[in-house]
Amino acid sequence: MKQSAVVAETPGHKVVWAAIALLFLNSMLSFRDWWPTPGILPDHRLAPEFVWLWLAMLALVAWRGALSLRALKLLTFTYLLLVLGRYGDVTVPSLFGRPINLYWDGAQIPRFLWVSAQEWAWWKSLGLALLISLFFWGLFSILQRAIATIARDAVPYALRTRWVWALTALAVGLVIANLAGVRATWPLISKPIIPTYWQQAKLLVASFSQAHQADLLPAETVVDRALKQLPSTALGELRGRDVYLILLESVGAVVYDDPAADAAVRPRRTNFAEDVAASGRQVVTAFFRSPTFGGGSDLAQLGLLAGMDLSNPMRHDVLLTTQRPTLISLFKAGGYQTFGVYPALDWAWPESAFYGFDVFLERRDFGYKGPAMGFWAVPDQFSAARFEQLHPRDDKAPPRFVFFPTITCHLPFNPVPPYQPEWLKVLSDKPFADVDVERALAEKPDWLNMTPSYLRMVNYTYQWLGAYFRQPEPREAIYILVGDHQPAANITGEGASWDVPVHIVSRDQKLLARFVEQGFQTGMEPQRQALGDLHFLTEMMLKTFAAPVTQLAEVAR
Repeated sequence: MKQSAVVAETPGHKVVWAAIALLFLNSMLSFRDWWPTPGILPDHRLAPEFVWLWLAMLALVAWRGALSLRALKLLTFTYLLLVLGRYGDVTVPSLFGRPINLYWDGAQIPRFLWVSAQEWAWWKSLGLALLISLFFWGLFSILQRAIATIARDAVPYALRTRWVWALTALAVGLVIANLAGVRATWPLISKPIIPTYWQQAKLLVASFSQAHQADLLPAETVVDRALKQLPSTALGELRGRDVYLILLESVGAVVYDDPAADAAVRPRRTNFAEDVAASGRQVVTAFFRSPTFGGGSDLAQLGLLAGMDLSNPMRHDVLLTTQRPTLISLFKAGGYQTFGVYPALDWAWPESAFYGFDVFLERRDFGYKGPAMGFWAVPDQFSAARFEQLHPRDDKAPPRFVFFPTITCHLPFNPVPPYQPEWLKVLSDKPFADVDVERALAEKPDWLNMTPSYLRMVNYTYQWLGAYFRQPEPREAIYILVGDHQPAANITGEGASWDVPVHIVSRDQKLLARFVEQGFQTGMEPQRQALGDLHFLTEMMLKTFAAPVTQLAEVAR
């Protein structure tokens, strides 16, 4: 059957299949993103790595007469890696608003997939894994068939045809000009993939270099300088009051900058300000630049605690291998009990040892018995209420520093949990009415249009926070509410800023005035220009919390 099929095949068929194979292989390295989705679209440009493949096959066939099976499989595997690199290179900026980072995304993506899989039955997870395996096997098989077709039918013809050599020389010239930065070639040549892999390889190698690690971290931070002072000096203005540092997941400047988003969220922000005022407090607000965009919350969180710029993910991971102090260290030295409140964590997190919280709470410690609300299960309103129930602020409890990264307002921003106005009821086994639960869970993630769910989730965040401030407060606390990063680019649009809002809530007008002196604005509407990188907020907080010079002089006398 195979021999007769080969005999029946005409040269015309070979030309057609060879042309299809050439176009297919080029398209697999030149596609573009289908913004703002994980999908891709074909592109007409010539892929540089396809040209290098063509040259490699010309050389191999001219040398050996044909491709060996080993060479075919090696070329196919290499090409598959290039295809995957191209996909990451074009989709990660579209989805997360930043370039691909193998060092960071390599750990985050599997973790996200694992958390997502917890929502599915085992057979669904197994089925998905099987489908993914079949997809890669099929893609490898198609690529191998295409490369074999070109090596068998196109390359021998090219080796004896002058006009093909001329066309090849032209393609090589265009690619070289593109690599040299000639902008005129951009409409003709797609972005090369090998430089991306090269950059990622250098990143990974540098992460294991001790000399490079020493160069990554600053010799001293504002936290180091504060620890050199007496606790009564570094935290003197707090006068033993509690401090709550609450990270607002994915609450970014888009809710101010985008007119439609601002219109959707502004009424709730106004209500939040009213809730704050009704509680006898005031709020001041400013923008800061987050070290990350669309994900990688740890960069913002640890950077804020350490008073360090962690926009380089390697610096974050290197920091975790040290014993460098953070705000947790400082508040401990000041006699505070430190709490890490992490309702999102449902997996082993050995890095928590670096943070050194006196009390560390993860999802299982909260004992949530209500309906799971999406991928992250536990609504932030419950987490806030449950923490206060588990660790009441009575007269016997020491002053506390609470670090609370919220999670509900996280991609895919759906379902939006019901808000429970009766805060004691949210702690019960049935925190929400059945009709509210059914309505919330009926909403499925819309991966092609997350913006409506995102805006409703931001409104939910400001709603429960505002109501939280209306609850009875056993003793005075100062609250720092920090957006950790902007949501993904499919919500902000391309080219959005990395700015996030920061709100300081307190009854102490003098303390708030010290923030205003540093650029904060009274109320919920900040000046648009960011006051600096997010880790500058650490310096501003410590400057505000430190005892005034006049007070220090009185103590000295």
